[in-house]
Amino acid sequence: MVPPKAQRTLGLVVFLAGVASLTVEIGASRLLAPFFGNSTIVWSNIIGLILIYLSIGYWVGGRIADRHPTHTALGRVLVAAAVAVALLPFVAKPFLTAALHAFNDLSAGAVVTSFAATLALFALPVTLLGMVSPFAIRLALGDLTKAGATAGRLYALSTAGAIVGTFVPALITIPLIGTQRTLLASATLIALAGVLLLSTRWVIIAVATAALIAIPVGTIKDQAGLLFETESPYQYVQVTAGPDGSRTLQLNEGLVAHSIWRADTVLTGGEWDMFTLMPPLVGHSVKNILIIGNAGGTTAREFGKYYPDAAIDGVEIDPAVTDAGRRFLGLGDNPRLVVHEADGRPFLATSTQMYDLIIVDAYKQPYIPFQLTTQEFFTDARRHLTTGGIIALNVETIPGDLELSETVESTLGSVFPQAWRWPAMNLNELVLGINAPGSTAPHVSGAPGDIDSLVTLFNEQVQPANRTREPMTDDRAPVEWLTDRSLIQYIASGGGLSEPPLPTYPYFVPPTPPAPTATP
Repeated sequence: MVPPKAQRTLGLVVFLAGVASLTVEIGASRLLAPFFGNSTIVWSNIIGLILIYLSIGYWVGGRIADRHPTHTALGRVLVAAAVAVALLPFVAKPFLTAALHAFNDLSAGAVVTSFAATLALFALPVTLLGMVSPFAIRLALGDLTKAGATAGRLYALSTAGAIVGTFVPALITIPLIGTQRTLLASATLIALAGVLLLSTRWVIIAVATAALIAIPVGTIKDQAGLLFETESPYQYVQVTAGPDGSRTLQLNEGLVAHSIWRADTVLTGGEWDMFTLMPPLVGHSVKNILIIGNAGGTTAREFGKYYPDAAIDGVEIDPAVTDAGRRFLGLGDNPRLVVHEADGRPFLATSTQMYDLIIVDAYKQPYIPFQLTTQEFFTDARRHLTTGGIIALNVETIPGDLELSETVESTLGSVFPQAWRWPAMNLNELVLGINAPGSTAPHVSGAPGDIDSLVTLFNEQVQPANRTREPMTDDRAPVEWLTDRSLIQYIASGGGLSEPPLPTYPYFVPPTPPAPTATP
């Protein structure tokens, strides 16, 4: 018969192991995000591999428990797991940096890279944690007539720990103390669980693990010209300064700029400039604009110069991004911009404001959120548009594969009387719906003079939107699948993450002001 005190100890051990298992999984996503993003490809790798390691741990733990059914053996497993988890934040950065450069040079892309990095980094700690539950069940089985109740109780405690390990890191500890210290705190709990099963001389392991929390975190991700970086509850946020004095907002893996600031011009030479041509297309004076995906305020800054009388609601879900925009990217340059910290679609659904122009430029790289591409969303957007008002979406395209953009066009065309596309850039096109009947291609006139050449490009290149694809709905919107398939085909054809940027607008020559001084 197993004494009640020993039963309680084993219950606490499996609970703490459950906390640690999910903390490591959440931590894995945060460690990988600055290097490989947090796309569905990366998340599927993390979840799939964690499950594989846990399964191996269950099997190995059960085998070892049958051969060495002692508290000491389980305690040593826990101590080993604590050491492995404690090492993760220290080996991750150089390891992931080397992996990113090595695989980029081979053009393997995020799929293989994130898979291999996760495989190497998290195999040992998660496998060791997986060994705990079957080991504890073996030690707790003093009465075979209660085997089911004993196993059920311990698995329930393990699952309860996993629930805590899911919510506490994501909602509390990572935003409060960061990923490194969250993982070290988890390692300390595991070490303490091991000490419960070992002699007091092992306490030094737990104390040493806890002491690692005092080590400064340092830079999360080294980058030339780094001005600012932080981890928010949503993503990794970074602002860098370029050699020409520009500043760039990058999120997660940093492969794509989400906002750009230049000292002497609001123009960027990138996809934000597409939107400057939309107000002249509206059938009346533009008074109210909505930007879903405000980021660092680049588009709003352009509107502030060219259309200063328009009031702008900028919707940005991440307060850390808005803060970076105010500090480094001129977000406050347009006094008529009001930033709303909200998710774009719910904000629109609950708004009573009518808009003359709705801009959709929200990306969780490399995906446009599927809920912003469906018939239901476009129907709601049309209800919030004045007659002649326009919705304009920035849609990424992969060379040689237009299925995603054509599907978005077809969906928009199923709701709006007019739908048009402008293949403005090699990797971006503008898709617009006009809330008024008509069959003649939109023509820009009366735009600000310093973007005349951009006006010429639009008027020459705008064309009817594709309407042949099946429209997307809230029930079925395979945005991630279409994006992943395009990326995999692009990589397989020889495209890679390390290729130089593709050409942007031919009209734009970036200025070369002196490098700005970072705002404290």
